[in-house]
Amino acid sequence: MAASIRDVAREAGVSVGTVSNVLNRPEIVAAGTVARVTQAIEQLGFVRNDAARQLRAGRSTSFGLVVLDTRNPFFMDLAHGAQRRAIDDGYTVLMGGSDDSPQREHSILEMFEEHRVAGVLISPVDTDLTQLWRLRQAGIPVVLVDRGSSDRSFSSVSVDDVEGGRIAARHLLELGRRRIAFVGGPLGIKQVSDRVNGATSVVAETSGATLEVRETRALSVLEGRRIAEEIIALPADRRPDAVFAANDLLAMGVLQAFVMTGSLRVPEDIALIGYDDIDFASAAVVPITSVRQPAVEIGATAVGLLLSEAQAGADATREQIEFTPELVVRASTVGGA
Repeated sequence: MAASIRDVAREAGVSVGTVSNVLNRPEIVAAGTVARVTQAIEQLGFVRNDAARQLRAGRSTSFGLVVLDTRNPFFMDLAHGAQRRAIDDGYTVLMGGSDDSPQREHSILEMFEEHRVAGVLISPVDTDLTQLWRLRQAGIPVVLVDRGSSDRSFSSVSVDDVEGGRIAARHLLELGRRRIAFVGGPLGIKQVSDRVNGATSVVAETSGATLEVRETRALSVLEGRRIAEEIIALPADRRPDAVFAANDLLAMGVLQAFVMTGSLRVPEDIALIGYDDIDFASAAVVPITSVRQPAVEIGATAVGLLLSEAQAGADATREQIEFTPELVVRASTVGGA
């Protein structure tokens, strides 16, 4: 059984209150007493329960982070940035993945509320932010990540995904591609719809160019592979000459299917561009061109906003920070790049 604070007090021959003072305010305790208590702690292997202490005090040194998919390296990079910044300020980050499910998101947020986290970072599944408003009313600040706040009611850190879609489509069109397939979904995810809307606006301005949307059930490698198999099965005159995937995991699935079947060469027969620029994109058998999001910086910046709101309380100013994505060109669109 783990040693308790009472065990430490008994071993050191002092009161429980004195042990508490040594742990929390050692400057008010005589040096000799501090030494005896410290020796008792080391001998017994005592570890204080900060979680219980924080709950009793009604405060926490943990932030909650909710992302769409914990298997996506983009969100892992975002979490890394958040954790690194939080630790610098004496906080930790608890993370949960919603798996694009409003019900799962709701459960995670309820758990964070029960644990009285100091704040919540979230990439919401949909546009219903009712639960986030309730958290704020309970004194828990909320910052949106990878998603802007259109009415500026929440602080947010995001990327201009409409511009990201434009960048991707413009690159493909400049290479002479005219039949573009957008692969991504569900389209109810705002980031996905923004990317396809941006691409559509650019294609509409180009004579003879078309964009076909092939919606996926998830932003995964398996779904990318499934859509690629559908493309392979098309007659040559109906087949796209370029694919814009809503993220790099989809792009990797598309590339896998093309390479494994040997039916379509990338980029000779069909160009391929992804989104996020995760590490695996550059390491693929054909390195994948991608629209880069600064994931680590997004996470760190979001924690900075959360810290500001936590300190300001009800008087907090809501800030919306938006990064501009950038194109990283590789061999999947420009052979040999």
